[in-house]
Amino acid sequence: MPIKIVLVDDHALVRDGIKSLLEDAENLEVIGEAGDGAAGVLEVTRKQPDLVILDIRMPKMNGIEAVRELKRLGSPVRCLMLSMHDSEEYVLQSIDAGAHGYLMKDANRDEFLKAIHTIMAGDRYFSGDLTDILVRQIMRRPVATVTPTPSNAAEERVKISKRQQQILQEVVKGASNQEIADQLGLSRRTVETHRYKLMDKLAVGNKRELIDRARTLGLV
Repeated sequence: MPIKIVLVDDHALVRDGIKSLLEDAENLEVIGEAGDGAAGVLEVTRKQPDLVILDIRMPKMNGIEAVRELKRLGSPVRCLMLSMHDSEEYVLQSIDAGAHGYLMKDANRDEFLKAIHTIMAGDRYFSGDLTDILVRQIMRRPVATVTPTPSNAAEERVKISKRQQQILQEVVKGASNQEIADQLGLSRRTVETHRYKLMDKLAVGNKRELIDRARTLGLV
């Protein structure tokens, strides 16, 4: 079954270009378009696509607001933001709204397709150096103090996925992102994204703190 996609951008030429790029690829089908965020929400609600690709700056309702509205409505659609701006504010607002990825408009065809397939596989995708923004944001957060207990209560307060558990174990062994990717059959970007999620969940700012806190919580 092809991945069904709705495009939301206020420039028809941009939509045409993206549509042409996507329709040349296998297993991708553009089933709808809209020229503003409000119309995009209606189109997604009506067409029920697997993925919606949204520009951020649009009339009536911007892309971030549209994602937030789709989540409020309970839509299961995955959302990929497409923007000319690598603004920290835009990236973080997009994530907070519920977007699954953020891609720069100057991305090439291969990265565009990689972003789509990464998101549809259940991971997140951030273009270029945008992961640096996420790291900076994580490092600005205060590190929570943990008081070890003899029970598993602390561990139960932190939930990590099976994949994150696998990656965490490799991090503790001293493996690099590329080594972990090769070991688990993942892309390096996917491993990086999982590591940043782990750092966020455990409220730490670097690898050493990640390992120490994971051990304190009994996660490894």
